[in-house]
Amino acid sequence: MSVIRFATWNIHGGVGRDGRFDLTRVVELLKRAAPDVVALQEVDSRRAGPAQEHPFVFLRNALGPHGAEAKAITGADGDYGQLLISRWPLTNIRIHDISVAKNEPRRAIEADVEAPAGVVRVVATHLGLSFGERRRQTDTLVALAEQPAPVLVMMGDFNDWIWRGRVHSVMQRVLPGRTWVRTFPSRFPLIRLDRLHCRPREALGRSWTDPDASAISDHLPVFAEIRLPVGQAK
Repeated sequence: MSVIRFATWNIHGGVGRDGRFDLTRVVELLKRAAPDVVALQEVDSRRAGPAQEHPFVFLRNALGPHGAEAKAITGADGDYGQLLISRWPLTNIRIHDISVAKNEPRRAIEADVEAPAGVVRVVATHLGLSFGERRRQTDTLVALAEQPAPVLVMMGDFNDWIWRGRVHSVMQRVLPGRTWVRTFPSRFPLIRLDRLHCRPREALGRSWTDPDASAISDHLPVFAEIRLPVGQAK
């Protein structure tokens, strides 16, 4: 049995509760958990000063070596979006536009993680703020989850906390394994906006967070272990 450690975190543009932009502390906290695959939301180069390294580049170099980016917003003042970073090569990378009407642009990153024990399909995403928006985005995610893959992990900021609502019930049908970590607001976490869903259910091992992240972002990260039978997902 091989264990792959995943992490997902909405880093609030790299700006902590103290109002400072500091990606070094983001990296340091993540490295304490030593994740193999990391999904980051709200990566924002518009927060960085002109003398600072581009956040997408900095985070990928610090947590990589392999990565894929999805810039939902680009402009003269910088870029905003998501990163998927892996210890192992990423193949079959696809960026899906899951934006709805005139709402904020949203993306999902789909890729195969070529882990030594086998391939894991990963989808990293950040859903919208309205109920209708999330319902439509979930339909797209479910279509991705229904594609053949022995092990599939979907993680990110789902912006959804209604456990008996349609988003949760539909996700549960195709990805029965899920984390239960409360992540928002980070200082007094009450709801589970940030999650990892997977199939098969039994692949999900332990999951946890790090309360020290409350000083770094308005969300707490989610760490989770996926158990992969050696050779069975190749």
